[in-house]
Amino acid sequence: MGLDTSHPEVEFAVRAVRQAAQMAARIQSGMASANLTKSDLSPVTVADFGIQAVVARGLAAAFPGEPLVAEESSKDLRGAEGSAVLERATEFVAGVFPDVTPDEVCAWIDQGTGEPTDRFWVLDPIDGTKGYLRGGQYAVALALVVDGHVRLGALGCPSLAAGCAPEAPGSGVLVVAVRGQGAWQTALNDAPAFDPMHVSTCAEAAQARVLRSFEAKHTNTAQFDELVQAMGIRADSVLMDSQAKYAVLAAGEGELLLRLLSADEPDYCEKIWDQAAGSIVIEEAGGRITDLVGKPLDFTAGRRLLRNRGVLASNGALHGPALDAVAQVIGELRD
Repeated sequence: MGLDTSHPEVEFAVRAVRQAAQMAARIQSGMASANLTKSDLSPVTVADFGIQAVVARGLAAAFPGEPLVAEESSKDLRGAEGSAVLERATEFVAGVFPDVTPDEVCAWIDQGTGEPTDRFWVLDPIDGTKGYLRGGQYAVALALVVDGHVRLGALGCPSLAAGCAPEAPGSGVLVVAVRGQGAWQTALNDAPAFDPMHVSTCAEAAQARVLRSFEAKHTNTAQFDELVQAMGIRADSVLMDSQAKYAVLAAGEGELLLRLLSADEPDYCEKIWDQAAGSIVIEEAGGRITDLVGKPLDFTAGRRLLRNRGVLASNGALHGPALDAVAQVIGELRD
Protein backbone atom coordinates (compact mmCIF):
# COMPACT_ATOMS: atom_id res chain seq x y z
CA MET A 1 0.00 0.00 0.00
CA GLY A 2 1.39 3.39 -0.97
CA LEU A 3 0.78 6.87 0.39
CA ASP A 4 -2.68 8.16 -0.49
CA THR A 5 -1.82 11.66 -1.68
CA SER A 6 -5.43 12.28 -2.73
CA HIS A 7 -6.59 12.49 0.89
CA PRO A 8 -7.36 16.19 1.56
CA GLU A 9 -5.06 16.57 4.58
CA VAL A 10 -2.20 14.75 2.87
CA GLU A 11 -2.68 16.68 -0.37
CA PHE A 12 -2.58 19.97 1.52
CA ALA A 13 0.49 19.04 3.58
CA VAL A 14 2.44 17.85 0.54
CA ARG A 15 1.58 20.94 -1.47
CA ALA A 16 2.16 23.40 1.37
CA VAL A 17 5.49 21.97 2.52
CA ARG A 18 6.87 21.53 -0.99
CA GLN A 19 5.86 25.10 -1.84
CA ALA A 20 7.31 26.44 1.42
CA ALA A 21 10.59 24.55 1.15
CA GLN A 22 11.10 25.69 -2.42
CA MET A 23 10.35 29.25 -1.31
CA ALA A 24 12.95 28.94 1.47
CA ALA A 25 15.57 27.85 -1.04
CA ARG A 26 14.72 30.77 -3.35
CA ILE A 27 15.02 33.25 -0.51
CA GLN A 28 18.29 31.71 0.63
CA SER A 29 19.84 32.03 -2.82
CA GLY A 30 18.22 35.36 -3.69
CA MET A 31 19.21 37.59 -0.82
CA ALA A 32 21.76 38.25 1.88
CA SER A 33 20.98 37.48 5.52
CA ALA A 34 18.47 40.26 6.12
CA ASN A 35 17.18 39.30 9.55
CA LEU A 36 15.97 40.53 12.88
CA THR A 37 16.99 39.39 16.33
CA LYS A 38 14.22 38.23 18.65
CA SER A 39 14.34 38.73 22.39
CA ASP A 40 15.82 35.23 22.78
CA LEU A 41 18.62 36.21 20.38
CA SER A 42 17.70 33.66 17.72
CA PRO A 43 17.80 35.09 14.19
CA VAL A 44 14.51 35.40 12.34
CA THR A 45 14.83 35.43 8.59
CA VAL A 46 12.62 36.72 5.85
CA ALA A 47 11.87 33.08 5.11
CA ASP A 48 10.37 32.46 8.55
CA PHE A 49 7.81 35.20 8.08
CA GLY A 50 7.14 34.63 4.39
CA ILE A 51 6.62 30.90 4.75
CA GLN A 52 4.35 31.24 7.77
CA ALA A 53 2.22 33.73 5.81
CA VAL A 54 1.97 31.45 2.77
CA VAL A 55 1.15 28.30 4.75
CA ALA A 56 -1.43 30.14 6.89
CA ARG A 57 -3.11 31.55 3.79
CA GLY A 58 -3.16 28.11 2.18
CA LEU A 59 -4.58 26.47 5.31
CA ALA A 60 -7.36 29.04 5.55
CA ALA A 61 -8.37 28.22 1.98
CA ALA A 62 -8.09 24.43 2.34
CA PHE A 63 -9.56 24.04 5.84
CA PRO A 64 -11.38 27.22 6.84
CA GLY A 65 -11.46 27.84 10.57
CA GLU A 66 -8.86 25.23 11.52
CA PRO A 67 -6.24 26.78 13.84
CA LEU A 68 -2.57 27.10 13.02
CA VAL A 69 -0.09 27.08 15.90
CA ALA A 70 3.22 28.43 14.64
CA GLU A 71 6.42 30.01 15.83
CA GLU A 72 6.23 33.58 14.58
CA SER A 73 4.09 36.69 15.06
CA SER A 74 4.15 39.94 13.13
CA LYS A 75 5.01 42.14 16.12
CA ASP A 76 8.69 42.27 15.11
CA LEU A 77 7.71 43.45 11.64
CA ARG A 78 5.38 46.31 12.48
CA GLY A 79 7.98 48.73 13.84
CA ALA A 80 10.59 50.72 11.94
CA GLU A 81 13.29 48.12 12.60
CA GLY A 82 11.21 45.43 10.92
CA SER A 83 10.05 47.37 7.89
CA ALA A 84 12.83 46.15 5.59
CA VAL A 85 12.20 42.51 6.51
CA LEU A 86 8.45 42.95 5.99
CA GLU A 87 9.07 44.50 2.59
CA ARG A 88 11.26 41.60 1.47
CA ALA A 89 8.91 38.99 2.93
CA THR A 90 6.00 40.59 1.06
CA GLU A 91 7.97 40.44 -2.20
CA PHE A 92 8.50 36.70 -1.83
CA VAL A 93 4.92 36.02 -0.71
CA ALA A 94 3.77 37.90 -3.82
CA GLY A 95 5.48 35.21 -5.87
CA VAL A 96 2.80 32.85 -4.57
CA PHE A 97 -0.10 35.24 -3.98
CA PRO A 98 0.24 38.20 -6.36
CA ASP A 99 -0.81 41.70 -5.24
CA VAL A 100 -0.54 40.80 -1.55
CA THR A 101 -0.04 43.79 0.75
CA PRO A 102 2.25 44.05 3.81
CA ASP A 103 -0.82 44.30 6.05
CA GLU A 104 -2.16 41.04 4.60
CA VAL A 105 1.20 39.35 5.17
CA CYS A 106 1.12 40.43 8.83
CA ALA A 107 -2.47 39.23 9.21
CA TRP A 108 -1.64 35.83 7.71
CA ILE A 109 1.41 35.47 9.95
CA ASP A 110 -0.74 36.20 13.00
CA GLN A 111 -3.11 33.38 12.12
CA GLY A 112 -0.41 31.18 13.66
CA THR A 113 -0.52 32.77 17.10
CA GLY A 114 -3.44 30.74 18.46
CA GLU A 115 -3.49 28.06 21.11
CA PRO A 116 -3.85 24.31 20.49
CA THR A 117 -7.40 22.92 20.40
CA ASP A 118 -8.85 19.45 19.81
CA ARG A 119 -7.71 19.69 16.19
CA PHE A 120 -4.99 22.04 14.96
CA TRP A 121 -2.06 22.34 12.58
CA VAL A 122 1.41 23.20 13.86
CA LEU A 123 4.17 24.80 11.79
CA ASP A 124 7.83 25.61 12.13
CA PRO A 125 8.49 27.68 8.99
CA ILE A 126 12.26 27.35 9.24
CA ASP A 127 13.45 24.76 11.74
CA GLY A 128 17.19 25.16 12.12
CA THR A 129 17.50 28.86 11.39
CA LYS A 130 21.24 28.97 11.98
CA GLY A 131 21.74 26.02 9.66
CA TYR A 132 19.69 27.89 7.09
CA LEU A 133 21.88 30.98 7.40
CA ARG A 134 25.15 29.03 7.20
CA GLY A 135 24.06 26.87 4.27
CA GLY A 136 23.60 23.69 6.31
CA GLN A 137 20.57 21.54 7.07
CA TYR A 138 17.16 22.99 7.87
CA ALA A 139 13.54 21.96 7.46
CA VAL A 140 10.01 23.22 6.99
CA ALA A 141 7.91 21.23 9.48
CA LEU A 142 4.11 20.93 9.36
CA ALA A 143 1.90 18.58 11.38
CA LEU A 144 -1.76 17.91 12.13
CA VAL A 145 -2.61 17.15 15.78
CA VAL A 146 -6.00 15.69 16.71
CA ASP A 147 -7.03 15.02 20.32
CA GLY A 148 -3.43 15.39 21.45
CA HIS A 149 -2.05 12.88 18.94
CA VAL A 150 -0.02 13.74 15.85
CA ARG A 151 -1.95 12.31 12.91
CA LEU A 152 0.14 13.63 10.01
CA GLY A 153 3.58 15.16 9.64
CA ALA A 154 5.51 16.58 6.70
CA LEU A 155 9.12 17.74 6.50
CA GLY A 156 10.59 19.68 3.60
CA CYS A 157 14.39 19.37 3.76
CA PRO A 158 15.96 21.34 0.88
CA SER A 159 19.58 20.45 1.72
CA LEU A 160 19.28 16.70 2.29
CA ALA A 161 20.66 14.44 -0.41
CA ALA A 162 18.59 11.75 -2.12
CA GLY A 163 17.37 9.06 0.26
CA CYS A 164 17.74 11.48 3.19
CA ALA A 165 21.52 11.19 3.23
CA PRO A 166 22.82 13.98 5.48
CA GLU A 167 25.34 15.43 3.04
CA ALA A 168 24.80 19.10 2.21
CA PRO A 169 23.98 20.65 -0.08
CA GLY A 170 21.72 17.97 -1.48
CA SER A 171 18.93 18.18 -4.01
CA GLY A 172 16.22 18.16 -1.32
CA VAL A 173 13.77 15.63 0.11
CA LEU A 174 10.08 15.78 1.05
CA VAL A 175 9.00 13.42 3.84
CA VAL A 176 5.40 12.63 4.82
CA ALA A 177 4.07 10.36 7.57
CA VAL A 178 0.44 9.47 8.26
CA ARG A 179 -0.63 7.61 11.39
CA GLY A 180 -1.06 3.94 10.51
CA GLN A 181 0.12 4.45 6.90
CA GLY A 182 3.89 4.62 7.27
CA ALA A 183 6.53 7.23 6.47
CA TRP A 184 7.37 8.14 2.90
CA GLN A 185 9.95 10.18 1.01
CA THR A 186 10.30 11.69 -2.43
CA ALA A 187 12.39 14.31 -4.19
CA LEU A 188 11.55 17.82 -3.10
CA ASN A 189 11.54 19.45 -6.53
CA ASP A 190 9.78 16.73 -8.50
CA ALA A 191 6.60 14.76 -7.97
CA PRO A 192 7.49 11.08 -8.48
CA ALA A 193 5.99 8.31 -6.41
CA PHE A 194 6.79 8.26 -2.70
CA ASP A 195 9.14 5.55 -1.43
CA PRO A 196 8.65 3.93 2.00
CA MET A 197 11.02 4.76 4.85
CA HIS A 198 12.36 2.30 7.41
CA VAL A 199 14.68 2.82 10.35
CA SER A 200 18.00 1.04 10.64
CA THR A 201 18.05 -2.50 12.04
CA CYS A 202 21.32 -1.88 13.90
CA ALA A 203 21.15 -3.36 17.41
CA GLU A 204 24.82 -2.90 18.35
CA ALA A 205 25.35 0.24 20.39
CA ALA A 206 28.99 0.43 19.37
CA GLN A 207 27.93 0.96 15.76
CA ALA A 208 25.20 3.52 16.49
CA ARG A 209 25.37 6.77 14.57
CA VAL A 210 24.15 9.57 16.81
CA LEU A 211 22.51 12.57 15.17
CA ARG A 212 23.65 15.59 17.13
CA SER A 213 22.80 19.29 16.93
CA PHE A 214 25.41 21.42 15.22
CA GLU A 215 24.85 24.14 17.83
CA ALA A 216 26.56 23.14 21.09
CA LYS A 217 24.27 25.37 23.17
CA HIS A 218 21.26 23.21 22.23
CA THR A 219 22.47 20.38 24.42
CA ASN A 220 24.65 19.51 27.40
CA THR A 221 27.87 18.54 25.69
CA ALA A 222 29.49 17.05 28.80
CA GLN A 223 26.52 14.78 29.49
CA PHE A 224 26.30 13.91 25.81
CA ASP A 225 29.89 12.68 25.82
CA GLU A 226 29.20 10.68 28.99
CA LEU A 227 26.18 9.04 27.36
CA VAL A 228 28.17 8.06 24.29
CA GLN A 229 30.83 6.54 26.55
CA ALA A 230 28.25 4.76 28.73
CA MET A 231 26.71 3.11 25.68
CA GLY A 232 30.09 2.16 24.24
CA ILE A 233 29.39 4.03 20.99
CA ARG A 234 32.43 4.12 18.71
CA ALA A 235 30.91 5.59 15.55
CA ASP A 236 31.34 9.30 14.90
CA SER A 237 28.35 11.52 15.62
CA VAL A 238 26.61 13.25 12.71
CA LEU A 239 26.36 17.00 13.28
CA MET A 240 23.37 18.71 11.69
CA ASP A 241 20.57 21.15 12.47
CA SER A 242 16.79 20.85 12.58
CA GLN A 243 14.18 18.13 12.21
CA ALA A 244 16.03 17.04 9.10
CA LYS A 245 17.72 14.74 11.66
CA TYR A 246 14.39 12.96 12.13
CA ALA A 247 14.16 12.30 8.39
CA VAL A 248 17.72 10.95 8.38
CA LEU A 249 16.99 8.61 11.30
CA ALA A 250 13.71 7.44 9.73
CA ALA A 251 15.52 6.61 6.50
CA GLY A 252 18.03 4.38 8.32
CA GLU A 253 20.93 6.84 8.01
CA GLY A 254 21.35 7.08 11.79
CA GLU A 255 20.25 5.25 14.94
CA LEU A 256 19.96 7.72 17.83
CA LEU A 257 18.92 11.33 18.39
CA LEU A 258 19.02 13.05 21.76
CA ARG A 259 17.83 16.46 22.93
CA LEU A 260 19.46 16.82 26.33
CA LEU A 261 18.83 19.65 28.75
CA SER A 262 21.31 22.47 28.32
CA ALA A 263 23.16 23.43 31.48
CA ASP A 264 22.17 27.04 30.73
CA GLU A 265 18.43 26.13 30.55
CA PRO A 266 17.82 23.17 32.86
CA ASP A 267 14.04 23.80 32.95
CA TYR A 268 13.64 24.17 29.19
CA CYS A 269 10.59 22.53 27.61
CA GLU A 270 10.48 21.74 23.92
CA LYS A 271 8.16 23.71 21.66
CA ILE A 272 5.59 21.56 19.92
CA TRP A 273 6.53 22.78 16.43
CA ASP A 274 10.08 21.51 17.00
CA GLN A 275 8.85 17.93 17.57
CA ALA A 276 5.38 17.23 16.13
CA ALA A 277 6.19 16.50 12.48
CA GLY A 278 9.45 14.70 13.23
CA SER A 279 7.94 12.52 15.94
CA ILE A 280 5.38 10.87 13.67
CA VAL A 281 7.98 10.40 10.93
CA ILE A 282 10.14 8.44 13.38
CA GLU A 283 7.26 6.31 14.66
CA GLU A 284 5.78 5.51 11.26
CA ALA A 285 9.21 4.46 9.98
CA GLY A 286 9.37 1.87 12.78
CA GLY A 287 11.37 3.85 15.33
CA ARG A 288 10.53 5.11 18.78
CA ILE A 289 10.48 8.58 20.32
CA THR A 290 10.01 9.53 23.98
CA ASP A 291 11.36 12.03 26.45
CA LEU A 292 14.51 11.25 28.42
CA VAL A 293 12.66 9.12 30.98
CA GLY A 294 10.73 7.10 28.41
CA LYS A 295 7.41 8.99 28.54
CA PRO A 296 5.56 9.55 25.23
CA LEU A 297 5.65 13.14 24.00
CA ASP A 298 2.52 14.87 25.31
CA PHE A 299 0.97 17.37 22.89
CA THR A 300 -1.96 18.25 25.16
CA ALA A 301 -0.23 20.84 27.35
CA GLY A 302 -0.23 23.87 25.04
CA ARG A 303 2.47 25.33 22.84
CA ARG A 304 5.25 23.55 24.74
CA LEU A 305 5.82 19.97 25.87
CA LEU A 306 5.40 20.95 29.50
CA ARG A 307 5.05 17.36 30.72
CA ASN A 308 8.25 16.13 29.07
CA ARG A 309 11.96 16.58 29.68
CA GLY A 310 14.17 16.45 26.63
CA VAL A 311 13.78 14.05 23.71
CA LEU A 312 15.17 10.64 22.78
CA ALA A 313 14.51 9.18 19.35
CA SER A 314 15.89 5.90 18.08
CA ASN A 315 15.54 3.06 15.63
CA GLY A 316 13.68 1.20 18.39
CA ALA A 317 16.26 -1.53 18.92
CA LEU A 318 18.57 0.85 20.79
CA HIS A 319 15.92 2.76 22.73
CA GLY A 320 16.12 0.68 25.91
CA PRO A 321 19.92 0.85 26.13
CA ALA A 322 19.79 4.60 25.48
CA LEU A 323 17.24 5.13 28.27
CA ASP A 324 19.42 3.07 30.61
CA ALA A 325 22.41 5.25 29.73
CA VAL A 326 20.38 8.39 30.37
CA ALA A 327 19.35 7.04 33.78
CA GLN A 328 22.99 6.30 34.54
CA VAL A 329 24.30 9.72 33.48
CA ILE A 330 21.32 11.91 34.39
CA GLY A 331 19.70 9.79 37.07
CA GLU A 332 17.73 12.60 38.73
CA LEU A 333 15.38 12.80 35.73
CA ARG A 334 13.94 9.43 36.76
CA ASP A 335 12.61 10.90 40.02
